[in-house]
Amino acid sequence: MDFVIFIVSMSALIYGADFIIKESERIALHFNISHFVIGATLVAFGTSLPEMAASMMASSAGKSDMAIANVVGSVIFNITMVLGLVFFISSRMYPKRDLFSMDAAWVIVPVVFFFIMIQDGVIGRFDGILFLLLMISYLVFLFTDSKEDLAGEIDEDLTKEKFNWLKTLALLVVGFVLTIGGANFVIESGTNIARMFGVSEWLIGLLLIALGTSLPELVVSLVAIKKGNAEMSIGNIIGSNVANFSMVLGAASLLNPLVIDLVATQFDLMIMAAASIALVFILANKLYNKAGGIFLLIILALFLQNSLA
Repeated sequence: MDFVIFIVSMSALIYGADFIIKESERIALHFNISHFVIGATLVAFGTSLPEMAASMMASSAGKSDMAIANVVGSVIFNITMVLGLVFFISSRMYPKRDLFSMDAAWVIVPVVFFFIMIQDGVIGRFDGILFLLLMISYLVFLFTDSKEDLAGEIDEDLTKEKFNWLKTLALLVVGFVLTIGGANFVIESGTNIARMFGVSEWLIGLLLIALGTSLPELVVSLVAIKKGNAEMSIGNIIGSNVANFSMVLGAASLLNPLVIDLVATQFDLMIMAAASIALVFILANKLYNKAGGIFLLIILALFLQNSLA
């Protein structure tokens, strides 16, 4: 029964996030916000809601391992699986934005903050406040530094469509209910499955929940690439990872301090750091192609081989 509940709950998480993503994008496009900023803010936050809901529920239940593992696993999957597949299958990607000079720091800085904060084995409430401040600084950076020409980015169909605030807000509420409610049952059923097979909560959070909550990022990024929108695809992942560290861990640690075993999780943390460095290397060399995709998928294979061994 727990398997059925887990699958249904994960579906609710994904569908809830889908509602939030679509309506957030509708709002953003209605106000003529650039595609990269849409991807890095509203879409990124929408796709990070499953992680946030899952980690907050785990934190409130005193399951620190699951809360942190969900974030670590999501960051790894977002970079290696999502961007790896996007780069591998995309025939052409020519972002207009200089992603390395403008956004590479936001790939590395949250990771550095995370490693500094866990040196004592605990992400406390003060750390959580600092993470949330990091989120605010990211938003300020995006909306003050993004001076891109929006010509050609506006959805023509949307400009012809009458914007309905009531419908949009109603669908956003439905999305939040599905996301938060689904997360609650995902944590409960996931824990039961872990106990049934003698699997640690860290591994369940790292693989099962993190993979499931990364599916919205994968879907959104693939759709964006299909529409020839490289900026939104890459912006979605960079923004999602910033949100995972700052918003997700920040909110979860405010509920309860999060304890982490630095020895047991050493390999997974190294893979997360390696994936982040690899993404910066790709941005610096503009490897938005099959070579960059293979590079990231190799890191994913190493991660899965060790985790499932």
